[in-house]
Amino acid sequence: MDINKLIAGRVAALREASGLSLTALAERSGVSRSNISLIERGESSATATVLDKLAGALGVTLASLFEAGGDAPTPPSPLNPAAAQVVWTDPMSGYVRRQLSPALRSPMQLVEVVFPPGQRVAYDQVRREADVHQQVWLLEGEMEITVGEQHWRLAPGDCLALREDQQIVYANPGRQPARYLVGLVTLPFAI
Repeated sequence: MDINKLIAGRVAALREASGLSLTALAERSGVSRSNISLIERGESSATATVLDKLAGALGVTLASLFEAGGDAPTPPSPLNPAAAQVVWTDPMSGYVRRQLSPALRSPMQLVEVVFPPGQRVAYDQVRREADVHQQVWLLEGEMEITVGEQHWRLAPGDCLALREDQQIVYANPGRQPARYLVGLVTLPFAI
């Protein structure tokens, strides 16, 4: 499976479903129109921060950009075999994410991440159409996570709960890769 083609199809489908032009999505996300066009054609390996900006502007989680489209003739299976799980590598930091959850439309998603030593990724949270909560459970290595002004250093076994409503910075200060599980839950905003 070509991961760039999968992302291309998802971004284009979500943009069209939202009734947004390339220009409107560019204005909402802060990502240039030309970059979005390249991503939608599968001609660009977007970084994690760019994909997060697009996901926020489209009102979805980053993890949902790695799901297969909903145009399949049969309902999605509740099983996502290891061999079918989508794996993506951030071209900037080299972190590897594996989409563990099945392609069901569920408010909960699970993602496994292997984060290289000495790397850092910052997500500037944009307006979302839903309230996204996540928990990060560190399995191996060490991680530093900063949410807004708060900072934590995680050791194996530590679990941190946070909301995606402000800047989040992930960094691996160690000499070994860090491996962690991210559980994401998406809730509609209360009216």
